[in-house]
Amino acid sequence: MANTPKYSQFKVCIVGASGKLGRYMVQHALDRGYQVVGVCREQSVGKLDAFKGRITIFPGRTDNRDVIRQAVAGCDAVLTVLAPWGVNNYASGTAQAVLDFAEPGARLVFSCGWHITRDGKDVYTWKLRAFELVFGFLARITRFADLNDQVEACRRIFASNTRWTVVRGSDLEEGPSEGLPVWSRRVGDPILASNMTRRIDFALFMVAAATDDSLVQEAPAIVSGQSASALAHASSSGKQAA
Repeated sequence: MANTPKYSQFKVCIVGASGKLGRYMVQHALDRGYQVVGVCREQSVGKLDAFKGRITIFPGRTDNRDVIRQAVAGCDAVLTVLAPWGVNNYASGTAQAVLDFAEPGARLVFSCGWHITRDGKDVYTWKLRAFELVFGFLARITRFADLNDQVEACRRIFASNTRWTVVRGSDLEEGPSEGLPVWSRRVGDPILASNMTRRIDFALFMVAAATDDSLVQEAPAIVSGQSASALAHASSSGKQAA
């Protein structure tokens, strides 16, 4: 991924700004000198107090079309956490609002998990498939979340002619940054085998993708660049090049 300079006039909207991933994205964007707009539920605004005076906040549900329409106006990029909460089409409603109201030509970067597939060519371990089936079933019957709605959200994104990127995250952990994650087009590729990324670095990849045109209409599956599988891949590639 190319290094990106600071853009003092670059304006980014972070949809889902109050969550753990969202707050990391806010910090990364501010570190780059971007103008930052955040969207989060009204009851979660206090989670953004650390950024008071440095960002503009639009309180409201992320699938509220009026809130999204106002928040994304004039933004060069929109970074969206596709949260599949509840069973009322929250993720697909959020994605559709962003697709409908973002500025023409804006970079749209969405987050999701490895379970999302663009072309059906990803290869999943039995553990990942089992987790998806069990968690997905329990989440739906308790009305906690709907993974199928996240699938529908991504289907709409993939079908759009916008400048989108869907970042598919591995399992996440907290901890100091290990740098920009590495990625592959297919889950199941050896480079991704470690299946672990620091959450702060998932956010870093999201923010970096906003100015990386090589990721337009790509669905990169990411993993820590310091993971065993990534380091083994780098070592193997170095030997082959030699």
